[in-house]
Order: sequence, then C-alpha cells, then structure tokens
Amino acid sequence: MKRTVYNHVRAKATLAIVARTATANGTAVDRKLSGASGTNEWFQSATLLVHTGAITDGTHAITLEVSDNNSDWTAADASDVQGSLPSIGSSDDDKIYEVGYTGTKRYLRAVTTASAPPRAASTGRRSCSGSPTSFPSPHMRGPAWRC
Repeated sequence: MKRTVYNHVRAKATLAIVARTATANGTAVDRKLSGASGTNEWFQSATLLVHTGAITDGTHAITLEVSDNNSDWTAADASDVQGSLPSIGSSDDDKIYEVGYTGTKRYLRAVTTASAPPRAASTGRRSCSGSPTSFPSPHMRGPAWRC
C-alpha cells in the first residue's frame, strides 16, 4: 500500500460547526484503530484543525484536552503540542488553524472557552489522526474515517 494521506489519515469531528455563545467541550476522539485488538494498534499523532466562520464579537480560546480513560480530562502537556492553540476573535473570520499532538494519551477533545462577552462564533473542530502503527485496510473511510 502506498504511503499517502488518503491511506494513512483518519478524520473525526470533535466540535460540530455551529454558532457558539458559551464554553463547549468536544466529543472524544479515540486514537485506537477501529477494530484493532492489539495494544499497539493506534495512531501515533493527531492534528486538531480549527475552522472559523463568522466571529461577531468576544473571544474563543481553543484548548486541547487529553485522557487515558475518556472520563478524566486534563489539558495536553505543552511538550506534546505542536504549534499554538488559537484564541479567536472578531478579526479571525474564515481561518484555519492547525495544532499537532504527539503525546501518548488515547483520547483527545477540543474545548472552546468563550469570553468578553461573545454573542456568537461559528467554528468547528476536527481531529486528524496519522501514522498508524498498523494498517487495517487499504482505504480508511466510512464510519472509521477520522479528521
């Protein structure tokens, strides 16, 4: 199998694109490969994509949280984060931000914290997982697709 982005990256939404006026936690992204039975069959890295729409006012700080068990969440350690987590304001309409994660936690989620008082921000978050330790199928799409 060729080593291409199509064959080796999965996509999954963590926060849907919607107008937000308050702080919101994203849904968990599981880095373990779908259908994997071994303990080492998971994605070694992930990228959080933040896509903004119309930001009317206020600020929205984006953070990345991690967990071993999908219950106890903490902020990702700075040494495991590549790039800068954005703080989005009214001058950030229609932008895309990328933040990498190279840590060992199984679950990831994006969090947006609204402040200064926002009326609405239309944004979405996706997590892209890459560099799987094993390759379960030639094309990872359908329900297992993550980015």
